[in-house]
Amino acid sequence: MSEQADVVVLGLGPGGEYVAGTLAEAGLDVVGIEAELVGGECPYWGCVPSKMMIRAGNLLAEAGRVPSLAGAAEVTPDWGPVAGRIRGEATDDWNDRVAADRLAAKGGRLVRGTGRLTGPRQVTVGDRTFEARRGVVLATGTRPRIPPVPGLAPTPYWTNRDAIAAKELPASMIVLGGGAIGVELAQVFARFRCAVTVVEGQERLLSQEEPEAGELAEEVLRADGVAVLTSVRARQVGHDGTGFIVHLEGEEKPLRAERLLVATGRRADLAELGVDAAGLDPSARAVRTDGQMRAEEGLWAIGDVTGHGNFTHVSMYQAEIAVRDILGRPGLDADYRALPRVTFTDPEIAAVGLTERQARDQRLRVRTSVVPIASSTRGWIHGRGNEGFIKLVEDADRGVLIGATSAGPAGGEVLYGLNVAVHAEVPVERLRHMIYTYPTFHRTVEAALGALR
Repeated sequence: MSEQADVVVLGLGPGGEYVAGTLAEAGLDVVGIEAELVGGECPYWGCVPSKMMIRAGNLLAEAGRVPSLAGAAEVTPDWGPVAGRIRGEATDDWNDRVAADRLAAKGGRLVRGTGRLTGPRQVTVGDRTFEARRGVVLATGTRPRIPPVPGLAPTPYWTNRDAIAAKELPASMIVLGGGAIGVELAQVFARFRCAVTVVEGQERLLSQEEPEAGELAEEVLRADGVAVLTSVRARQVGHDGTGFIVHLEGEEKPLRAERLLVATGRRADLAELGVDAAGLDPSARAVRTDGQMRAEEGLWAIGDVTGHGNFTHVSMYQAEIAVRDILGRPGLDADYRALPRVTFTDPEIAAVGLTERQARDQRLRVRTSVVPIASSTRGWIHGRGNEGFIKLVEDADRGVLIGATSAGPAGGEVLYGLNVAVHAEVPVERLRHMIYTYPTFHRTVEAALGALR
């Protein structure tokens, strides 16, 4: 016999947990289904612990930039305190219990297990089936995409979860993939004296961002001792019991390392989720939704599974929209024109909206500018470690910014003003007449506005 609920939320990552808790607080009977830890990838293996690691690596680098501390920074650092801070002080089980108790306190019901759609408004978990009177919310996220490289599957390769959970620092590591996860972890491990090689199939790192961003990422990784190989792919992977052997296309000499980190993107498995039972295409790469996050009648989807970026902030943004719609409250449709993203390397590389190439591909008439952070007074004061730039992309016909990149110290924070400008379509002429605080990194935006050509 089926169990009844108003709403079933399948997946309790940040967005799913928010949907379940908020709807329960609103008085609905909500069932939240989670196979792993309540809170999802972000607090346990993604955003939060990775930034702890990055913070530690950045402190080491900054110490090396200060003459009086440079000698201390050359001493081989201990990986133990970093691993202990991430995996010891606040254990996964404790955090999971807190999150589960928080949902229960709001009136939600937590069901542990792997759920799948088995019909319209119907979800099955093990031998239990739930019928949702109002509907189902899909918030199942994504998992690492493992490329079909011969020999890779049976080896003890790492994904980001393994790298984050590592209690011992490897002597050497090969990273397959030069996206945000790959470059962030490559820099952290390198700063703790691990010999790192990054292998990227595209012609540059961070290939989805501006070319200047990829060039900067390569420059700073090389400065940290990372070997960067672009426009090359792995053709064979092996493991001899002590380490990895990676053969590259077009190269005779293989790479060898103690560990292999696979960071080649993420994917959603819609067939495993059973979306065909709700009338969706199980072979699709993502669940398509309308502006109110509806995938079908009585079915909403939020987060990574929608294909709008593997970012917690996107999941939370979509969660708010879905909650409003389920409660019958009016609200704006989802708008991704000003989607922000940050790669938390040192320097941080942040961007919002369209890249120059994307804008030109849309046949827009654009004006652009690139101004180095080092040219600003704050950049000069900062000295070593001031690598970075501001790049602006303007729709010349409308006179508004449609894209921007803020790379440099606190690049993610500097992005905020640019994010507002792109989102609100603030006229460039009005931005030019704004007062920019002196001396700040964001004052470089003023110079970049003046350099638009």
